[in-house]
Amino acid sequence: MEAFLGLPALLLVALLGSGTVKITSGGRSRLVERLGKFDRELQPGLSFVLPMVEKVVSYESLKERVLDIPPQQCITRDNVSIEVDAVVYWQLLEHSRAYYSVDNLQAAMVNLVLTQIRAEMGKLDLDQTFTTRTEVNECLLKELDEATDPWGVKVTRVEMRDIVPSRGVQQAMEQQMTAEREKRAAILRSEGEKEAQLNEARGQAEALVLDARAQQEALLLEADAQAKQQSTLARAKAEAALEIARALEASPRAEEALRLLLAKEWMAMGEQMAAAPAGSVLMVDPQSPAALLSALKAFQKSDS
Repeated sequence: MEAFLGLPALLLVALLGSGTVKITSGGRSRLVERLGKFDRELQPGLSFVLPMVEKVVSYESLKERVLDIPPQQCITRDNVSIEVDAVVYWQLLEHSRAYYSVDNLQAAMVNLVLTQIRAEMGKLDLDQTFTTRTEVNECLLKELDEATDPWGVKVTRVEMRDIVPSRGVQQAMEQQMTAEREKRAAILRSEGEKEAQLNEARGQAEALVLDARAQQEALLLEADAQAKQQSTLARAKAEAALEIARALEASPRAEEALRLLLAKEWMAMGEQMAAAPAGSVLMVDPQSPAALLSALKAFQKSDS
């Protein structure tokens, strides 16, 4: 009985050893040729291959894979040399088409990606290669997906990782950035100085306006005070004249007193006349108070 049970096990080992039984893992695929002609694709699980008649010619993964594209020298539209590398995500959808349509699938894809990258970089200026990276990735994805469709390959994503200009271009870009920063700093400094000058000018103008207003107010106050003083003096003189007139009307002796007062003022005026410029003459009748008063007033006006 033990010998009978051990016979299938020995037979299975023999079949496995001869390559007749194939176990395909999940997410992978095998291509089988019969007498040199494609026969079938083995799915995941246990499969049998006829020895000497059938042969497994390809064993590939159906999972999404990553293809690392090495750095490639490219020339932009403005004749700048740059170095570009990329990453391509792809998946094998039809194993048989990929095996029989192209020899060395990965090498073919690498060269195809490099060609497309050079073509796209040649359409752009240096500055555009940094600002339009997303658009370039989408364009490369579309073109590569269409180009690899006959091979049974699906390109799912393309990413350009690094865009490195030559050393001379990097130095020029650094100098340009430095000059741009210095330009911005100079503009900011000039704007600050301009604002400071404007503020100073505004302050001076406001100070002048305030000073002028203060002087104007002082003049107005002084003029108002002088006007009030003159008005008060005029009222006092008018009242004095009225008092003198009343006194003359009330008492005849007041005229004699007025004559003496006017004589005193006339003598003081004479002293002023002596110090006055040549040609100043006062003609008056001392016996007439009214004439003497008029003469004194006229002299005072001419002297002032």
